[in-house]
Amino acid sequence: MEQNVTIRVALPEDAPRLLEIYAPYVRDTAVTFEYEVPSEAEFRDRITSVLQGYPYLVAERDGRIIGYAYAHAFAVRKAYSWNVEMSIYVDSSCRRSGAGKTLYGMLERVLKEMNVLKAYAIIASTDREDPYLTADSVKFHSHEGYEATGTFRQTGCKFNRWYDTVWMEKSLGEHTADPAPLRPFAEVRGQFFSGN
Repeated sequence: MEQNVTIRVALPEDAPRLLEIYAPYVRDTAVTFEYEVPSEAEFRDRITSVLQGYPYLVAERDGRIIGYAYAHAFAVRKAYSWNVEMSIYVDSSCRRSGAGKTLYGMLERVLKEMNVLKAYAIIASTDREDPYLTADSVKFHSHEGYEATGTFRQTGCKFNRWYDTVWMEKSLGEHTADPAPLRPFAEVRGQFFSGN
């Protein structure tokens, strides 16, 4: 865990700072396939929506948010209940600082307590790095124990270029014939976080 970094649950009022972190990814990169920076109200709604069932966490250093990560339902069918899709964004000035590792580590611990068994990351990728996309996200997830399971070719067009998506996965628990039911984040939150 990075020194001087604390992890807490995101609050809707964190939206302005989280947007400051996210906006450059939208405007300047193909890391996200979103074209327009969402409004503060929309971003606030996204935080609230995720927190209705899943963890949405922020990393702070010296009281300032430097990154965030969250999980949400992978798909709507009941049989997918034990799977989540992961997302993480770190302030550009804090990349490679350990904040992302700390965030993902806590997120995975919470998800395990919720009985989530599989975490997926769907990552923009390209055969040749360019000014809009590097292999950093794939490398980060590989380092965190995620394995590539497939590549969808030319799935997103941004900046007049086509990008692939790499699907990566990590098992968080044992897959049995009768898995324990998924627990909502609200039920396990107090085991990890107090005061917010």
